[in-house]
Amino acid sequence: MSDHIMLTSHPRGGKMSQVAHVHWGAATALERGPVVASLTQAAQRNAIGTHSGAYSVYRALAVAAGHLGRDHKPDYTNTAPVVNIGPHPQWADPSKIISLDPWGHRVGEAFAEQIAAGLDVRPSIAITKAHINMPELKDAILAGRLKPDGDILAANGDVRVTKAAIEPVWYLPGLAERFGVKESSLRRALFEQTAGMFPELVTRSDLKVFLPPIGGMTLYFFGDVEKLGKPETKVACRLHDECNGSDVFGSDICTCRPYLAHGIEVCIEMAQQGGVGLVVYNRKEGRALGEVTKFLVYNARKRQVGGDRAETYFARTECVAGVQDMRFQELMPDVFHWLGITRIDRWASMSDMKHGALVAQGIEVVQRVPIPDELIPADARVEMDAKKAAGYFSESVPEAAELLLPKGRGLDE
Repeated sequence: MSDHIMLTSHPRGGKMSQVAHVHWGAATALERGPVVASLTQAAQRNAIGTHSGAYSVYRALAVAAGHLGRDHKPDYTNTAPVVNIGPHPQWADPSKIISLDPWGHRVGEAFAEQIAAGLDVRPSIAITKAHINMPELKDAILAGRLKPDGDILAANGDVRVTKAAIEPVWYLPGLAERFGVKESSLRRALFEQTAGMFPELVTRSDLKVFLPPIGGMTLYFFGDVEKLGKPETKVACRLHDECNGSDVFGSDICTCRPYLAHGIEVCIEMAQQGGVGLVVYNRKEGRALGEVTKFLVYNARKRQVGGDRAETYFARTECVAGVQDMRFQELMPDVFHWLGITRIDRWASMSDMKHGALVAQGIEVVQRVPIPDELIPADARVEMDAKKAAGYFSESVPEAAELLLPKGRGLDE
C-alpha cells in the first residue's frame, strides 16, 4: 500500500481521461460508450463518484481493515441478466433517461471487447428471478380476491417474480435541464451540500456523469417482462417509496405497507390477465428526508397542542426539515422510459406529484387505484386526510372541520 494520496480534482498528469467521453443518448451502447468509475484506473475514469454509491463507505472500511484488496476486480461469470430488457426507443433520447444508465445491465455484452482489454467497466443494473411471499397475499387468497394459478401465484402465497436492482447514474446536463437550473448551479450545490466530497463536480466540467452516494431502486415484475414496450401490453404498477417502519415492521402510523401489499395484489391480477405487473421500490426513506427526521416529526405531531391533526400534518414536517418532501418525482419517470412503458393501465398510487411527473414525461395513466378505505390503519387517518386535502387522488375529500379533529394514538398509547 502506497502512502501517496491521489486527489481527484484534476486528471492525472494534467491530461484528460484516456477513455472516450460518454455520449449520453446515443443510439447504441458502443456509440454511447462505457461509464467508467473504477478507482483502480484513475486515468481512464469518465465519471464522478464510485459504483455502489451508498455502500462505498462500507467498501472503504473493508479496504482499511484489510478484508478487501483495493485493486479487487469482480469476476462477472454467469451474472448476466436472466431476461432481456430493451433497447427501447427512449434510450436514444437524452432527455428521457437522465438518472440511470439504460445500458447498465448489458455492459458484459456491449463492452466485451473493452473489458477483455482490461477496462474495468461495471454493471449498475442486475436482473434475477425469485419468489416472494407476504401474509397479506395469503389473506387475499383466503378472501377470494386472488386465485392461485400454479404459475404466477401458488396456493401457499408464493409469487414468481423477476427483479432488478438499479443504482443511480446521473447525467448532469439532463438533470439540470429537468429541474430548470443551470448545470453550473447544480454542480455547485452538489459539491457544497456534500461538504466537498466530490471536487470534480466543480473542477471537471468535462465529466458529465455522476454516480451519487444515494440509494437506488428495486423493481419487481409480475408476468412476462419481455412484453413490456409493446403497445398491446397492459401494465399495472405500484410506485413505492421506502418506509422501513411500515414496510418491514408493520408500524401503523402510515399506509405504506398496506398500500404496497394492495399494489402487489393489483400487479398479480394484471399478470394473470396476460399483462405485466410492476412494483418500483425506491430507497427514499421518510420522503428522502431520512428516518431520523421522520421520527422527530412523529414526536412533534403527537405532542403538539390539540393532538395529531391533518390540518398541521405537512407543517410539522416543514418545521423540522425545512421542506415537506425531497423525493423529487421529476426523476421517477426515467425507469418507465427504460422499460419502454408509455401507458400504465392501472396505477396504484394516489400521489398527485407522482402522477404529475409521469404525465409531464408523456406517460399515460388510464386508471388510478386508491388504497381501499378498509386497509387504512386507524393511526394513519391523519396522514390520509391531509394528503387528500392537499390534492391526492381520492373519490372523496374530507371537510375542513374534519381536518381539525385529532386522530390516532398519543405517544404513550
